[in-house]
Amino acid sequence: MFSYILKRLLQMIPLLVGITFLSFVIIQMAPGDYLDQLRMNPQISESTIEKLKQTYGLDQPLIVQYFKWLFNALIFNLGFSFSYNMPVLELIKDRLPNTLFLSITSGILAWMIAIPLGIVAALKPNSFVDRLIQMFSFTFMSLPSFFLAFLLLFFAVKTGLLPTGGATSPNYDSMNFFQKVLDRLWHVSLPAIVLAVTSLAGLVRLVRSAMIEALQSEYVLFARAKGLKERDIILKHALKNALNPFITILGFEIASLLSGAALVEIIVNWPGMGMLMLDAVLSQDLYLVMGGLYIGSIMLIIGNLIADILLAKLDPRIRQREVEGVLK
Repeated sequence: MFSYILKRLLQMIPLLVGITFLSFVIIQMAPGDYLDQLRMNPQISESTIEKLKQTYGLDQPLIVQYFKWLFNALIFNLGFSFSYNMPVLELIKDRLPNTLFLSITSGILAWMIAIPLGIVAALKPNSFVDRLIQMFSFTFMSLPSFFLAFLLLFFAVKTGLLPTGGATSPNYDSMNFFQKVLDRLWHVSLPAIVLAVTSLAGLVRLVRSAMIEALQSEYVLFARAKGLKERDIILKHALKNALNPFITILGFEIASLLSGAALVEIIVNWPGMGMLMLDAVLSQDLYLVMGGLYIGSIMLIIGNLIADILLAKLDPRIRQREVEGVLK
Protein backbone atom coordinates (compact mmCIF):
# COMPACT_ATOMS: atom_id res chain seq x y z
CA MET A 1 0.00 0.00 0.00
CA PHE A 2 2.87 2.38 0.80
CA SER A 3 4.39 1.90 -2.65
CA TYR A 4 0.98 2.53 -4.22
CA ILE A 5 0.54 5.82 -2.33
CA LEU A 6 4.13 6.90 -3.14
CA LYS A 7 3.60 6.11 -6.82
CA ARG A 8 0.41 8.19 -6.92
CA LEU A 9 2.10 11.09 -5.11
CA LEU A 10 4.91 11.10 -7.67
CA GLN A 11 2.34 11.16 -10.46
CA MET A 12 0.94 14.36 -8.95
CA ILE A 13 4.09 16.32 -9.83
CA PRO A 14 3.90 16.28 -13.67
CA LEU A 15 0.12 16.65 -13.45
CA LEU A 16 0.40 19.80 -11.33
CA VAL A 17 3.12 21.22 -13.58
CA GLY A 18 1.00 20.57 -16.68
CA ILE A 19 -2.14 22.14 -15.19
CA THR A 20 -0.38 25.23 -13.85
CA PHE A 21 1.73 25.78 -16.99
CA LEU A 22 -1.27 25.64 -19.33
CA SER A 23 -3.24 27.93 -17.01
CA PHE A 24 -0.34 30.40 -16.79
CA VAL A 25 0.05 30.54 -20.57
CA ILE A 26 -3.70 30.97 -21.19
CA ILE A 27 -3.95 33.77 -18.62
CA GLN A 28 -0.93 35.56 -20.10
CA MET A 29 -2.36 35.21 -23.62
CA ALA A 30 -5.40 37.25 -22.60
CA PRO A 31 -5.17 40.86 -23.85
CA GLY A 32 -3.89 43.34 -21.29
CA ASP A 33 -3.02 42.87 -17.63
CA TYR A 34 -3.77 44.40 -14.25
CA LEU A 35 -1.42 47.34 -14.90
CA ASP A 36 -3.54 48.41 -17.88
CA GLN A 37 -6.17 49.54 -15.40
CA LEU A 38 -3.57 51.74 -13.70
CA ARG A 39 -2.51 53.23 -17.03
CA MET A 40 -6.03 54.61 -17.41
CA ASN A 41 -5.49 56.66 -14.26
CA PRO A 42 -3.84 59.98 -15.27
CA GLN A 43 -2.50 60.45 -11.74
CA ILE A 44 -0.22 57.40 -12.07
CA SER A 45 2.92 58.05 -14.08
CA GLU A 46 4.44 55.65 -16.59
CA SER A 47 7.60 55.39 -14.48
CA THR A 48 5.51 54.18 -11.51
CA ILE A 49 3.89 51.52 -13.70
CA GLU A 50 7.32 50.39 -14.96
CA LYS A 51 8.54 50.08 -11.36
CA LEU A 52 5.48 47.97 -10.53
CA LYS A 53 6.21 45.80 -13.57
CA GLN A 54 9.74 45.16 -12.31
CA THR A 55 8.51 44.58 -8.73
CA TYR A 56 6.02 41.91 -9.82
CA GLY A 57 8.39 40.44 -12.43
CA LEU A 58 6.00 41.17 -15.32
CA ASP A 59 8.83 42.56 -17.46
CA GLN A 60 10.47 39.13 -17.76
CA PRO A 61 9.79 36.47 -20.46
CA LEU A 62 6.75 34.28 -19.87
CA ILE A 63 8.71 31.07 -19.27
CA VAL A 64 10.93 32.81 -16.68
CA GLN A 65 7.85 34.21 -14.93
CA TYR A 66 6.26 30.76 -14.80
CA PHE A 67 9.26 28.90 -13.36
CA LYS A 68 9.82 31.63 -10.76
CA TRP A 69 6.20 31.33 -9.75
CA LEU A 70 6.39 27.49 -9.74
CA PHE A 71 9.47 27.32 -7.50
CA ASN A 72 7.80 29.70 -5.04
CA ALA A 73 4.50 27.80 -5.25
CA LEU A 74 6.23 24.56 -4.24
CA ILE A 75 6.89 26.14 -0.82
CA PHE A 76 3.40 27.74 -0.90
CA ASN A 77 4.68 31.25 -1.51
CA LEU A 78 1.95 32.16 -3.99
CA GLY A 79 2.95 35.76 -4.52
CA PHE A 80 1.19 39.05 -3.91
CA SER A 81 -2.28 39.99 -5.08
CA PHE A 82 -2.35 43.11 -7.25
CA SER A 83 -5.93 44.12 -6.49
CA TYR A 84 -6.10 43.21 -2.78
CA ASN A 85 -2.51 44.32 -2.07
CA MET A 86 -1.86 41.41 0.27
CA PRO A 87 -0.35 37.87 0.04
CA VAL A 88 -2.38 35.45 -2.08
CA LEU A 89 -2.07 32.69 0.51
CA GLU A 90 -3.71 34.88 3.16
CA LEU A 91 -6.67 35.55 0.86
CA ILE A 92 -7.06 31.84 0.06
CA LYS A 93 -6.80 30.87 3.74
CA ASP A 94 -9.68 33.23 4.46
CA ARG A 95 -11.99 31.86 1.70
CA LEU A 96 -11.00 28.19 1.30
CA PRO A 97 -12.61 26.93 4.55
CA ASN A 98 -16.00 28.27 3.37
CA THR A 99 -15.74 26.43 0.05
CA LEU A 100 -14.63 23.21 1.75
CA PHE A 101 -17.43 23.49 4.31
CA LEU A 102 -19.98 23.96 1.53
CA SER A 103 -18.62 21.07 -0.56
CA ILE A 104 -18.37 18.65 2.37
CA THR A 105 -21.83 19.56 3.70
CA SER A 106 -23.48 19.17 0.29
CA GLY A 107 -21.57 15.93 -0.39
CA ILE A 108 -22.65 14.34 2.90
CA LEU A 109 -26.24 15.49 2.34
CA ALA A 110 -26.28 14.07 -1.20
CA TRP A 111 -24.97 10.64 -0.15
CA MET A 112 -27.25 10.47 2.91
CA ILE A 113 -30.30 10.96 0.68
CA ALA A 114 -29.08 9.09 -2.43
CA ILE A 115 -28.31 5.76 -0.71
CA PRO A 116 -31.73 5.26 0.98
CA LEU A 117 -33.59 6.39 -2.17
CA GLY A 118 -31.49 4.06 -4.35
CA ILE A 119 -32.12 1.12 -2.01
CA VAL A 120 -35.88 1.77 -1.90
CA ALA A 121 -36.01 1.99 -5.71
CA ALA A 122 -33.97 -1.22 -6.10
CA LEU A 123 -36.12 -3.23 -3.68
CA LYS A 124 -39.24 -2.60 -5.78
CA PRO A 125 -38.06 -2.11 -9.37
CA ASN A 126 -40.64 -0.70 -11.83
CA SER A 127 -43.08 -0.01 -9.00
CA PHE A 128 -44.82 3.34 -8.51
CA VAL A 129 -42.22 4.37 -5.89
CA ASP A 130 -39.37 3.38 -8.20
CA ARG A 131 -40.83 5.37 -11.09
CA LEU A 132 -41.35 8.36 -8.82
CA ILE A 133 -37.71 8.25 -7.66
CA GLN A 134 -36.46 7.87 -11.22
CA MET A 135 -38.59 10.83 -12.33
CA PHE A 136 -37.01 12.89 -9.53
CA SER A 137 -33.54 11.80 -10.70
CA PHE A 138 -34.11 12.60 -14.37
CA THR A 139 -35.68 15.98 -13.53
CA PHE A 140 -32.81 17.25 -11.41
CA MET A 141 -30.10 15.67 -13.58
CA SER A 142 -31.35 17.82 -16.47
CA LEU A 143 -31.63 20.96 -14.31
CA PRO A 144 -28.41 23.08 -14.23
CA SER A 145 -27.15 23.93 -10.75
CA PHE A 146 -27.06 27.67 -11.49
CA PHE A 147 -30.75 27.64 -12.55
CA LEU A 148 -31.75 25.78 -9.38
CA ALA A 149 -29.68 28.28 -7.40
CA PHE A 150 -31.62 31.16 -8.97
CA LEU A 151 -34.94 29.44 -8.18
CA LEU A 152 -34.03 28.78 -4.54
CA LEU A 153 -32.61 32.29 -4.16
CA PHE A 154 -35.88 33.75 -5.48
CA PHE A 155 -37.80 31.51 -3.06
CA ALA A 156 -35.58 32.60 -0.15
CA VAL A 157 -35.98 36.30 -0.93
CA LYS A 158 -39.76 36.02 -1.30
CA THR A 159 -40.40 33.88 1.78
CA GLY A 160 -37.46 34.66 4.08
CA LEU A 161 -37.29 30.98 5.05
CA LEU A 162 -33.65 30.64 3.98
CA PRO A 163 -30.73 33.04 4.51
CA THR A 164 -29.39 34.89 1.47
CA GLY A 165 -25.72 35.83 1.37
CA GLY A 166 -22.95 35.59 3.92
CA ALA A 167 -21.57 32.67 5.90
CA THR A 168 -22.56 33.85 9.38
CA SER A 169 -24.98 36.17 11.19
CA PRO A 170 -23.92 39.67 12.33
CA ASN A 171 -23.86 38.56 16.00
CA TYR A 172 -21.84 35.39 15.27
CA ASP A 173 -18.92 36.34 17.55
CA SER A 174 -21.21 36.66 20.60
CA MET A 175 -22.69 33.14 20.16
CA ASN A 176 -21.62 30.04 22.08
CA PHE A 177 -20.13 27.03 20.27
CA PHE A 178 -23.41 25.20 19.71
CA GLN A 179 -25.11 28.35 18.39
CA LYS A 180 -22.18 28.99 16.04
CA VAL A 181 -22.47 25.49 14.57
CA LEU A 182 -26.21 25.92 13.99
CA ASP A 183 -25.68 29.38 12.51
CA ARG A 184 -23.06 28.07 10.04
CA LEU A 185 -25.33 25.20 9.02
CA TRP A 186 -28.26 27.58 8.62
CA HIS A 187 -26.34 29.94 6.34
CA VAL A 188 -24.87 27.12 4.24
CA SER A 189 -28.28 25.51 3.76
CA LEU A 190 -29.25 27.27 0.50
CA PRO A 191 -26.07 26.58 -1.55
CA ALA A 192 -25.70 23.12 0.04
CA ILE A 193 -29.23 22.12 -0.99
CA VAL A 194 -28.53 23.26 -4.57
CA LEU A 195 -25.31 21.25 -4.85
CA ALA A 196 -26.72 18.22 -3.01
CA VAL A 197 -29.86 17.96 -5.17
CA THR A 198 -27.98 18.23 -8.48
CA SER A 199 -25.39 15.71 -7.24
CA LEU A 200 -27.72 13.14 -5.68
CA ALA A 201 -29.91 12.95 -8.82
CA GLY A 202 -27.21 10.98 -10.63
CA LEU A 203 -26.11 9.08 -7.52
CA VAL A 204 -29.63 7.71 -6.93
CA ARG A 205 -29.69 6.05 -10.36
CA LEU A 206 -26.23 4.56 -9.83
CA VAL A 207 -27.12 3.20 -6.36
CA ARG A 208 -30.36 1.74 -7.75
CA SER A 209 -28.67 -0.12 -10.62
CA ALA A 210 -25.82 -1.36 -8.40
CA MET A 211 -28.26 -2.60 -5.75
CA ILE A 212 -30.48 -4.39 -8.29
CA GLU A 213 -27.40 -6.21 -9.60
CA ALA A 214 -26.21 -7.04 -6.07
CA LEU A 215 -29.63 -8.35 -4.97
CA GLN A 216 -29.67 -10.75 -7.93
CA SER A 217 -26.17 -12.09 -7.25
CA GLU A 218 -25.36 -15.61 -6.05
CA TYR A 219 -24.05 -14.59 -2.61
CA VAL A 220 -27.36 -12.84 -1.82
CA LEU A 221 -29.30 -15.93 -2.95
CA PHE A 222 -27.03 -18.05 -0.76
CA ALA A 223 -27.57 -15.72 2.23
CA ARG A 224 -31.33 -15.97 1.77
CA ALA A 225 -31.08 -19.76 1.53
CA LYS A 226 -29.27 -19.78 4.87
CA GLY A 227 -32.22 -17.94 6.37
CA LEU A 228 -30.53 -14.65 7.20
CA LYS A 229 -32.72 -11.66 7.98
CA GLU A 230 -33.65 -9.59 4.92
CA ARG A 231 -32.39 -6.43 6.64
CA ASP A 232 -28.96 -7.98 7.22
CA ILE A 233 -28.83 -9.26 3.64
CA ILE A 234 -29.58 -5.80 2.24
CA LEU A 235 -27.31 -3.76 4.50
CA LYS A 236 -24.42 -6.12 5.29
CA HIS A 237 -24.10 -8.03 2.04
CA ALA A 238 -25.80 -6.36 -0.92
CA LEU A 239 -25.16 -2.72 0.04
CA LYS A 240 -21.54 -3.28 1.01
CA ASN A 241 -20.70 -4.86 -2.34
CA ALA A 242 -22.88 -2.45 -4.31
CA LEU A 243 -21.12 0.60 -2.86
CA ASN A 244 -17.59 -0.56 -3.68
CA PRO A 245 -17.70 0.92 -7.22
CA PHE A 246 -18.89 4.24 -5.79
CA ILE A 247 -15.55 4.76 -4.08
CA THR A 248 -14.11 5.10 -7.59
CA ILE A 249 -16.35 8.04 -8.41
CA LEU A 250 -15.69 9.73 -5.07
CA GLY A 251 -12.82 11.69 -6.59
CA PHE A 252 -15.00 12.80 -9.49
CA GLU A 253 -17.72 13.80 -7.02
CA ILE A 254 -15.21 15.99 -5.18
CA ALA A 255 -14.20 17.57 -8.50
CA SER A 256 -17.78 18.22 -9.56
CA LEU A 257 -18.75 19.62 -6.14
CA LEU A 258 -15.80 22.02 -6.11
CA SER A 259 -16.37 23.20 -9.67
CA GLY A 260 -20.12 23.44 -9.15
CA ALA A 261 -19.61 25.24 -5.83
CA ALA A 262 -17.78 28.11 -7.54
CA LEU A 263 -20.75 29.03 -9.74
CA VAL A 264 -23.33 28.54 -6.98
CA GLU A 265 -21.21 30.64 -4.58
CA ILE A 266 -21.27 33.54 -7.02
CA ILE A 267 -25.06 33.36 -7.47
CA VAL A 268 -25.99 33.10 -3.78
CA ASN A 269 -23.17 35.39 -2.61
CA TRP A 270 -21.42 32.73 -0.51
CA PRO A 271 -17.96 34.07 0.54
CA GLY A 272 -15.85 31.22 -0.84
CA MET A 273 -13.26 30.64 -3.53
CA GLY A 274 -15.81 31.17 -6.33
CA MET A 275 -16.33 34.86 -5.54
CA LEU A 276 -12.61 35.35 -4.98
CA MET A 277 -11.67 33.76 -8.32
CA LEU A 278 -14.32 35.77 -10.19
CA ASP A 279 -12.92 39.02 -8.78
CA ALA A 280 -9.38 37.88 -9.64
CA VAL A 281 -10.27 37.03 -13.25
CA LEU A 282 -12.21 40.27 -13.80
CA SER A 283 -9.33 42.36 -12.44
CA GLN A 284 -6.71 40.18 -14.25
CA ASP A 285 -4.96 39.53 -10.93
CA LEU A 286 -2.45 36.98 -12.29
CA TYR A 287 -1.00 35.60 -9.06
CA LEU A 288 -4.37 35.37 -7.32
CA VAL A 289 -5.83 33.41 -10.25
CA MET A 290 -2.81 31.10 -10.34
CA GLY A 291 -2.88 30.64 -6.56
CA GLY A 292 -6.54 29.65 -6.64
CA LEU A 293 -5.98 27.22 -9.53
CA TYR A 294 -2.93 25.74 -7.79
CA ILE A 295 -4.72 25.09 -4.49
CA GLY A 296 -7.83 23.84 -6.32
CA SER A 297 -5.76 21.41 -8.41
CA ILE A 298 -4.03 20.04 -5.30
CA MET A 299 -7.41 19.52 -3.62
CA LEU A 300 -8.82 17.65 -6.63
CA ILE A 301 -5.74 15.44 -6.97
CA ILE A 302 -5.78 14.63 -3.24
CA GLY A 303 -9.51 13.86 -3.51
CA ASN A 304 -8.85 11.35 -6.28
CA LEU A 305 -5.93 9.90 -4.30
CA ILE A 306 -8.17 9.37 -1.25
CA ALA A 307 -10.73 7.65 -3.48
CA ASP A 308 -8.06 5.33 -4.93
CA ILE A 309 -6.70 4.48 -1.47
CA LEU A 310 -10.18 3.68 -0.15
CA LEU A 311 -10.88 1.51 -3.18
CA ALA A 312 -7.59 -0.35 -2.76
CA LYS A 313 -8.40 -0.85 0.93
CA LEU A 314 -11.85 -2.27 0.16
CA ASP A 315 -10.96 -4.32 -2.92
CA PRO A 316 -8.17 -6.91 -2.37
CA ARG A 317 -7.83 -7.43 -6.14
CA ILE A 318 -6.41 -3.93 -6.54
CA ARG A 319 -3.91 -4.52 -3.72
CA GLN A 320 -2.89 -7.80 -5.40
CA ARG A 321 -2.32 -6.06 -8.74
CA GLU A 322 -0.23 -3.44 -6.99
CA VAL A 323 1.92 -6.09 -5.29
CA GLU A 324 2.42 -7.85 -8.64
CA GLY A 325 3.39 -4.54 -10.25
CA VAL A 326 6.01 -3.88 -7.56
CA LEU A 327 7.44 -7.41 -7.92
CA LYS A 328 7.79 -7.00 -11.68
